[in-house]
Amino acid sequence: MQKIISILVRNHPGVLSHVAGLFTRRAYNIESIAAGETENPEVTRITIVVSGDEFILDQVTKQLEKLIDVIQVQDLKYSESVTRELVLLTIFVSVKQRQKVIATANTFGAVVLDISEKTMTLEFVGNRRKIDTIIHALQEFRIKALARTGIVAVPLESQIEKERTLL
Repeated sequence: MQKIISILVRNHPGVLSHVAGLFTRRAYNIESIAAGETENPEVTRITIVVSGDEFILDQVTKQLEKLIDVIQVQDLKYSESVTRELVLLTIFVSVKQRQKVIATANTFGAVVLDISEKTMTLEFVGNRRKIDTIIHALQEFRIKALARTGIVAVPLESQIEKERTLL
């Protein structure tokens, strides 16, 4: 079982290490972690995807809420969130195969960032399923380098508003 957790923390050196250390000390498995400044430069959003059974996942949230630098911990349901991941992918491509790669990239809304004699570098942004699908579509090409950011997520405000009652 996996869980997406959005954590707002005070933005200062070492805070990401402090949060990740909680997972290390308790031997929890982090599937994905991404961090970046929010609209407020004094606050960082850390998005973590963690796996485990229901008891472990509940413990993760409770332990995070106890950390001093943590402002807010929010469990995000995949169906009620916008999730994205960035992938940079360099593949070996012959001159004859470039058009096929470009067509595949265009189909998925990817961007060609670089073309050399033997390689192409592509950028994909999407949810995990879309990223996995485009990597699968390009599996006939040998991968030279692949970098994934991990998932970033925010709640779907339209879903939150449905649960609120208006007076």
